[in-house]
Amino acid sequence: MKITSPVFLNNQPIPSKYTCDGTNVNPPLVFENIPVETKSLVLIVDDPDASAGTWTHWLVWNVAPSTRMIKENSLPENAVEGTTSFGKPGYGGPCPPSGTHRYFFKLFALDTELNLTKNTGKEQLERIISKHVISKAEIIGLYSVK
Repeated sequence: MKITSPVFLNNQPIPSKYTCDGTNVNPPLVFENIPVETKSLVLIVDDPDASAGTWTHWLVWNVAPSTRMIKENSLPENAVEGTTSFGKPGYGGPCPPSGTHRYFFKLFALDTELNLTKNTGKEQLERIISKHVISKAEIIGLYSVK
């Protein structure tokens, strides 16, 4: 399984358009080689370099396994967004207070669909999916505030 983006390469800078310095919309993401037995996909975007601990930027689950791309500034049909470290569902772009931070875009293929509310946070989501992961892929983007 593979996750890539047409707007940044692994371990390379994320364009400012997708951050607090720009329009703060999600970047486009491309999914490849999804296992045939996958029932749903989960996307977790977080920053382990945040001074207060890992900061959650986006949680998305129940993405259809047939999905091959999440377009810029969009959410796949019937997918659910969970509560991020910003205290609400939805994408919150990179906005580090200083230095360069790493942003992990982690894609999980699951053997089930999830029955969770948008109030679900990252810790609960990770705990629930831990027994259902078939495959995992990630891409890391970098960002320094302007």
